[in-house]
Formats: sequence, C-alpha cells, structure tokens
Amino acid sequence: MRIVCIGGGPAGLYFGLLMKRRHPAYDITIVERNRPYDTFGWGVVFSDQTLGNLRAADPESAGAILDAFNHWDDIEVHINGRTIRSSGHGFCGIGRKRLLNILQARCEELGVKLVFETQVTNDDDYDADLIIASDGLNSAVRQKYASTYQPDIDLRECRFVWLGTNKCFDAFTFAFEQTEWGWFQAHAYRFDDNTSTFIVEAPERVWRAAGLGDMSKEESIAFCERLFAKYLDGHALISNATHLRGSSQWIRFPRVVNREWVHWRSDENGKRTPVVLMGDAAHTAHFSIGSGTKLALEDAIELANSIDTAFAKQDGDLEGALDHYTRVRSVDVLRIQNAARNSTEWFEHVDRYASFEPEQFAYSLLTRSQRISHENLRERDARYLASFEDWLAGRAGLERADKTRSVPPMFTPFTLRGVTLKNRVVVSPMAQYSAVDGIAGDYHLMHLGARAMGGAALVMTEMTCVSPQARITPGCPGMYAPEHLHAWKRIVDFVHAQSDAKIGMQLGHAGAKASTRVSWEGIDQPLADGNWPLVSASPQQYLRDVSQWSREASHDDLREIEAQFVRATEMAAAAGFDWLELHCAHGYFLSSFLSPLTNRRRDEYGGSLENRLRYPLRIFKSIRAVWPQDKPISVRISAHDWVDGGTTPDDAVDIARAFKAAGADMIDVSSGQVSKDEKPVFGRMFQTPFADRIRNEAGIATIAVGAISEADHVNSIIAAGRADLCAVARPHLANPSWTLTEAAKIGYFDIAWPKQYAAAKSQLERNLERERAMATDNARLSPQERAQRAEGSI
Repeated sequence: MRIVCIGGGPAGLYFGLLMKRRHPAYDITIVERNRPYDTFGWGVVFSDQTLGNLRAADPESAGAILDAFNHWDDIEVHINGRTIRSSGHGFCGIGRKRLLNILQARCEELGVKLVFETQVTNDDDYDADLIIASDGLNSAVRQKYASTYQPDIDLRECRFVWLGTNKCFDAFTFAFEQTEWGWFQAHAYRFDDNTSTFIVEAPERVWRAAGLGDMSKEESIAFCERLFAKYLDGHALISNATHLRGSSQWIRFPRVVNREWVHWRSDENGKRTPVVLMGDAAHTAHFSIGSGTKLALEDAIELANSIDTAFAKQDGDLEGALDHYTRVRSVDVLRIQNAARNSTEWFEHVDRYASFEPEQFAYSLLTRSQRISHENLRERDARYLASFEDWLAGRAGLERADKTRSVPPMFTPFTLRGVTLKNRVVVSPMAQYSAVDGIAGDYHLMHLGARAMGGAALVMTEMTCVSPQARITPGCPGMYAPEHLHAWKRIVDFVHAQSDAKIGMQLGHAGAKASTRVSWEGIDQPLADGNWPLVSASPQQYLRDVSQWSREASHDDLREIEAQFVRATEMAAAAGFDWLELHCAHGYFLSSFLSPLTNRRRDEYGGSLENRLRYPLRIFKSIRAVWPQDKPISVRISAHDWVDGGTTPDDAVDIARAFKAAGADMIDVSSGQVSKDEKPVFGRMFQTPFADRIRNEAGIATIAVGAISEADHVNSIIAAGRADLCAVARPHLANPSWTLTEAAKIGYFDIAWPKQYAAAKSQLERNLERERAMATDNARLSPQERAQRAEGSI
C-alpha cells in the first residue's frame, strides 16, 4: 500500500510509523511544510491513561516519550489570595518540539519517508492508495473538500496566548487575577528541566477593554508579566511565535467538528482514493482539558487497527476499515468534545464562579468538564476530598458524626423559607396516569409513600392539573374538586407520619398537549373518543397532522385559568403540602407563552420575552399571594428548546431573573419537550449546565434534573455549586429506596432508615462493603489470577 500523510504533526507522524512498523513493505511518505526538527509551541500534556495507549501501540516510541516527560500529580488553584492544592491527578508534560522530534526519529528509523519544507496546495499531486489529511487546524485539504466533510467551526469567546517561562512549576497551576477590566487566568505547567508552558487567557470583552488588541507583542507580554508577577518569581515570559506580530499572537480557540471524515477522490481513470481527516483537521478539543494531541495519536492508533482488522477479515476492504474508523472515533471524539465544551465554558465565565469561596471555586474547576467526579477525586486524593467535604458540611452546620467518614455533599441539609430538607435529593415529578376522575388513590399513596420512606428529602407529585380540561390524560390527577383535596390530604398526612421527608405539589395545565392517551396506550396520541377542546398561547398542533389543534386563549380564558391556579394553590395549602411548584416547562400551557415557537400572540402577552413572561408571572404572583409565606415555591422551566428560534439558555437566565423578582424561591431547570423538531444533545447530567448558569448568573437556587443516576452525580453537582438540589426520576421508579441504597454504595452509613427496615440496612451495608473489598482485592491480582478466581480455583 502507498500512503501519503499531508502534515507532519503528531497524527501524521504517528500513523506513518505505526503502519510502517506493522507493514515494512508499505510505501509511506509524510509531507511537512516546516523545516526538519522545527516546530512551534511549548509543552503538551498527556494523562497516564494516554501513556498506556501509546505503550500498547509502539513501546519504542512510548519509551522515548516517557523518558522525556516531566511528571506531576498535583494541581494548584490560586484565587483571591488563597492556594488550594490537590494531588493524584497523574499528568505528564513534554515539549511539543521534543515530542515531534521523537516521532520524526522513529519514522526515520522504520523507513518512513519524511519530506520537509513542502507546502501541499493540491493533494492531486500525490498518487497513493490512501491519503491522510493531517494538515492541522487550518487544513487546506478540509477546505478543498468542504462540501464532503461539512466542517462546523465555532470560535470560542476567550482570547489566549501560548507563552513559555523558565520558572519551573512543581504542579499544574491555575492562577486567576481580577483586574479593573475583568478576570484573567493562567494555565501553567512544567514540561522539561527548565521550561514551563504559560498560557494566558481572558474573555474577548475583557481582553479588548484592557487594550491588548492595540498592543505590540512585546507590550502584551510585559502586561502579562506584570499581571502574574507573583507566580513568576522574577522570570520572564517568552514567545517563540516569531512569525506573529502584535495582537495576532492572541487567538480565539476554534472548536472544529466535521460531519464526514472521508472524501473519495476520483481521477480521470476512475481510480478512487480516500482522503481521510485526522487530528486537528478532523476535530479540536480545548487546551484546558489537554486532549488535542491525545486525540490525534488515538486517531492514528484506531485507523491503523481498523485497517489491519478489515484487511485480515475481508481481504483488503479499505472502505469498511474507514467506515469503522470514523464510526469509532466519532463517538470517542464527541465524548471528549462534550467534556471540552463544559471546560471551555467554565473558563469563559470565571466571573460566574468568582464569588465562590476558594474551596468551592477550586472544586468547581477540578470537576468543570464532568469527566472528573466526586468519587474520582476521592480515588485521586482522599485527604483533599475529605477536607473539602468537612468544609462544605460545616457551612451547612454539620460536623462529622465519627472520625472515619465525612458527610457527602448530597446529605447536607438545605433550607428555603421555613422548610428544611434533610438532604439534597428530590423525587422528581413523574406522570403515573393512574388517577380516576382526577382523584389520587391508593396507587399514589403507595407510590409517593414508598419513595418518602426511601430516603429522599422531598417527594413531588406528578403534574397536578387545575381543571378537568387541564389534564394531559384522563388518568392525570387534579386539584379542583373537594374529593381531590381529601385524597391528597390523606397522602400528605401519611408522608408526614411515616417519614421525615417533605412533600410538594406540582401544579400545571397541559394546554395544547392535553386530551391524550395514557403513555402505555400511545404517548401524545389523541384520545380515541371523548376528546375535549384545547387552549394554548397561540393555535398549535403538537404532533403535526396527528394532535388536535388548540385555539388561542382569550382574555376571558386567561382570567378563568388564573382563578383555577389560585383555587388549586389554596387547596394544596389546605392539604398540608410543604412545597409548591409551578409548571412552566415542556410545552404545557404556561410554557406555551414563554417559548417563541409556540407564542405568536399580537397582544400584550406576545412578542418580546418581557411580554411572553407577562402571563406566567401573573399566575405566579397570584399563587404566591395565597400560598403560605413560610413555604417555598419553585418554578419548572425549559431552559433550552433545542430548536433554532426557540428558547435559549441565555433566555432561561432572563426568565429565571424575572421569576426571582416576582418572589420565586427556586428554579427547577429542565429542557425540551416544547417542539417535536427538537434535537437535544444527551449525555450524563446533560441539563446540569443550564441549572449552573441560572444559579450562578441569575442568583437563584436551582434544581438540576436529567440523567442524574448515582450518588456520585449528585455529590459532584452539589459540591461544585452547580445546583442546590438534584431531582432524580427513573432511578426512583426502579428503586423507591434509591437514596438509601446510594448512601450504602458509597459507604456512608450515618443515615436514618425507617425503623421497620433497620435489619435490611445493616445487611445491605455489609454486602456492599464485601463487594468493595473484593473489587479492591481483584484490582491487585494479575489477569490470570482474576480468571482463576472467577473459575473458583483460587
């Protein structure tokens, strides 16, 4: 096979040497525009996991790289005159030039042809069986075949400059300095015996306000030296970007995504040649998670493996190999890019977290990408995490019950108005469609009662409707008739008598999503018969050509529905509920006013966001006036419609501010379900960033929801200040005692169980302790010993 790699960065070099090592007869050429053994940049970072991948792929080059590494375990965070240090992070730094030199030397040793000082302007000049486009961030090949690759390039908000210094940092250092223009931050780490990388970064608005856009290169470096002088100890900052002048050395990070990674080129003879993207040409991940070079090298490993596997099985099926490569790498890269997006946004909005005390600020930074979790930090540095947990618990007025286990963040209390929740776990409102004529019966007593006894601090009813026409389905509960009040009071009294949980009612009106079948008979499908008229902010049909059309609510309708909400609120208070939530999300009636997708009114309730908020705020103020002042009201919103032209996270912050000003105590932050055209980006804790923004920009307490499924998630969210409570839905359906079980799983035993279940508590804790000990013991065994244990021979 003849292979040409356009671009001699880590991706092209590593792929070339891997293929030549496996197939010495292959003709492999790497074409690089720079001179031999010449490159720009300072240090790059690898994790210990990446090193393991390199060792498996090519022990020789991995050994040379490892010998050149500077290894460290510690991270230091400097903020507001304080330093927070944690350990166990396992990173390695190496100079970019040194890394490329090692890979170049290894290529030469194996017989790969290296062609330097050649700028490729036309890939057609190369006759090959496989062409690798590893020509970097500004890939000419990608631009040439843009119609195939369909690149999406997003320039991020911060400006940054990549500098070096002879100050040798003994930890990966993050330093934050506030100026009259805003926050600047530095990312610094040592990569050889006498040099460290020193990246300075600031949001574009701060960078411009400081005048850096008008400074020469020398002036801007001097600015950075003054700003970060106390960390440099008299050492200078150095630039090796001699080809750049003035502000051009300060760039905005471009996040690169390509829909396709392979273009098939055809010549006049009909020969088809694949041109494959690799490394920064295919994708980028922000430097704050140190994964750009990692991704490039792992691209090379996967493509080499895919080719070898396909050829071994299917006699040279290159197309199949490339399909496998893009499928596997697209998933891995998306996972890293999602983490990088979280990390990037954290650094773009340092001011969002600058009011945190240094302990929580540092924790928030360490967990910013959501790749590092609470328990992962415990594995890295148990002493650091225990100290942080003690600090966080102390702020909540708690002390350790014993000397062996600090209190996990999820088990700290939380108070709003006159209601104190014993922990941070909420049983999310979950539609059960099991009411008869709106009456909550024995099923609801069992459903909510079991979960109240299962350890959660707050159990929420499903959306309880303010009129018969407000119901989603005939099976939805209501709060509009005397028998509803009596039924709900029975359940509230049971929860209060049999548990120390609080119970809340979520009130809502289904709007255009009403009059449908229960979910197991066809979710969102209209009733086969007996449908009732629908009303919403504007006429709409939720399922195109399927759902009923709703009519626009008249002013008389709005007055009537307002009265229904007030009546339901008064009944909820009479039933003894501890908490009230107003449902303004998911495309239901009040949500239909908030979203521009569903509100096309021409009166005072339509148009601008201020107008779209007017009616939901009117409802809120009316119910707040009749709800007990010592009890909280939360508001559930859809923070993102996931549709162009719909509600955005920026809008959500403004919506939250408006409800806060009206007297709301908390925002329950969900997203979507407003339009069937939505394209949400799922993942674990995928909606938490919206709760984070609202909490820390609008300054109101929030509930995080969505793909929160284990104690580790809850602990991470609460500890980092991303939300104040976590609502857990499906895991609570599977296990009513989810909270008690998760406490036992993480080894936290200082939690009360119902007295009737006390024997089960000790048995579960013993069993889980035994499983943890076995897992720890297994980790120490060799693979052969683990196999023998599984067979029962040891």
